[in-house]
Amino acid sequence: MRSIVIVAFDQALLLDIAGPLQTFATAGDLAAEAGLGRPYRVSVVSPRGGPVATSSGLQLMSAPVASLHGKAIDTLIVPGGRGARQDPAQPGLAAWVARRAGGARRVCSVCTGAFLLAAAGLLDGRRATTHWAHCARLQELHPRVTVEADPIFVRDGQVWTSAGVTAGIDLALALVEEDLGRALALRVARQLVVFLKRPGGQSQFSALLESQASDDGSFERLHQWMAGHLADDLRVETLAARVGMSPRNFARVYAQRLGTTPAKAVERLRLEAARRALEESAVPIERVARDCGFGDEERMRRAFLRQLGVPPRQYRQRFSRGDAATVAA
Repeated sequence: MRSIVIVAFDQALLLDIAGPLQTFATAGDLAAEAGLGRPYRVSVVSPRGGPVATSSGLQLMSAPVASLHGKAIDTLIVPGGRGARQDPAQPGLAAWVARRAGGARRVCSVCTGAFLLAAAGLLDGRRATTHWAHCARLQELHPRVTVEADPIFVRDGQVWTSAGVTAGIDLALALVEEDLGRALALRVARQLVVFLKRPGGQSQFSALLESQASDDGSFERLHQWMAGHLADDLRVETLAARVGMSPRNFARVYAQRLGTTPAKAVERLRLEAARRALEESAVPIERVARDCGFGDEERMRRAFLRQLGVPPRQYRQRFSRGDAATVAA
């Protein structure tokens, strides 16, 4: 039975704790139902023990970190929140994390919990990520860390760091997959009604979500249609006809409201879909290019180089998961 320890502290984000906690609990239930026994023992600890006030105001009960003295820790998880970003507010906690990390098989952070790992010296010389809004600050405070602002989560040796809030569930699912296999991790995701089991290489930024955030609602239905018809003709003339506007007026209004051109918006949606296909499937690259609307592999290659700096084949080699590990040419 693996000991999963989640560190709590005042002003921690509730979901950073509850997301991984429920993921491991559900994995335990499903493993037990399959006759595999209970793979995890999950505990929540804090410096003093007792109730901990999260940033939402809800209190969590915790055991004191002293209760773990002499006990092995398999996976140590540090959540985010204001308490993690303000090291003076957690005297001694970074030092405790540094001491116990050496004996743990894995050390992980969710969201801005990366600040605590960095304060503990655990990220020096490593790649790491955190919530996109705090990546620049993490890099500024800890220049020896290579901060990557884009990925959902990053693994560098025994240290795993994840992006904001719900990315902690993605991280926990990856840990379950490493321990118990892909099939059970997918069952956990289904049980939790997670729409998509996202790999670490997937971007924190959703092209569709960003378009919704920039739009006043005028083009929301258009964007949803575009996302479902990426292989169709999505030239300005087609999009303008969908919303009953002239191509010239549509292009002007669209750029004014969303701060980008329709062509660039289409490319971002297609690129996001292609990235998911390369990460999660063994579909040949030429077919991915066609299915996502690039037409041919060369056009998709140019888009990947322009936006990501790597060609599709190299991207797949780095980020493919599970049955995508052995891919067709």
